[in-house]
Amino acid sequence: MTVTEAGTAAAPVPTQATCQSTYQTRVANYWNAEENPVNLELGKIDDLYHHHYGIGDVDWSVLDEDEDEVGGGGGVGSGSGGDGDDAAKRRDRITAELHRLEQAQADLLTSHLGPLSPTDRVFDAGCGRGGGSVVAHLRYGCHAHGVTISRKQADFANDQARKRSIDDKVRYHHRNMLDTGFPSGAYAASWNNESTMYVELDLLFAEHARLLRRGGRYVTITGCYNDAYGRASREVSLINAHYICDIHPRSEYFRAMARNRLVPVHVQDLTAATLPYWELRKQADHLVTGIEETFLSAYENGSFQYLLIAADRI
Repeated sequence: MTVTEAGTAAAPVPTQATCQSTYQTRVANYWNAEENPVNLELGKIDDLYHHHYGIGDVDWSVLDEDEDEVGGGGGVGSGSGGDGDDAAKRRDRITAELHRLEQAQADLLTSHLGPLSPTDRVFDAGCGRGGGSVVAHLRYGCHAHGVTISRKQADFANDQARKRSIDDKVRYHHRNMLDTGFPSGAYAASWNNESTMYVELDLLFAEHARLLRRGGRYVTITGCYNDAYGRASREVSLINAHYICDIHPRSEYFRAMARNRLVPVHVQDLTAATLPYWELRKQADHLVTGIEETFLSAYENGSFQYLLIAADRI
């Protein structure tokens, strides 16, 4: 057993023997082994590692050739190796632009958590390598606790917090976000950023409602399939298979929130805002994972949506 800051006994951390299900063990194994450049190379820019997608308009000039490097500037930088240097700089520009779009997404989610003070605690459910908790702390000065089912991710994120000298306020835990063992009512805000599709929504929202104080704010940004389209489309099924997840229908978010004392106060369709990110990513040969066209098709045919939902705990 471990003990939380509040002095209450916490549930044992989730080992493979104590994960809630065989499925969750598979998810943990996936993220313990995951080393995708699209997650790692972007984070190396400023040590903010996000495990989500981006929003906003793209600066398409990042795809342009650098004239100074290919000889357009009068010969400086031309010669042997010039083409290779230019290609590397183009890759770097694309990587930086994708990271900027992901950071914009994190900033948007975080902006809906407040108002928060430096004495408040926030909970990052499915925190990945920890970027979202850092963003929240830097914005509000608050204490942040992140939870991930992957021990590798938790260790990585705690290392990053120590390097930033914020580990007294930002901590990551190898636990199950459905059963954290954290004290009830201790958190002013909580969120999931593209992690709800790995769990049952009723179990997830019950835990958020338990952890949040009355009037606390819950926020999620998530991909969901569009009930108005019909059943889950072929593209949604391919995304499920790619990430070993189970994407929920849009309507189920609102039904499950209502059953668990979470009342939506803001809903925003981010589908159009995320399309430019995917258009750019599919041209990033050094980062593609093979799922880019599937996401674009799903968004464009209306079967898949990218939503932000903010809700208050009553």
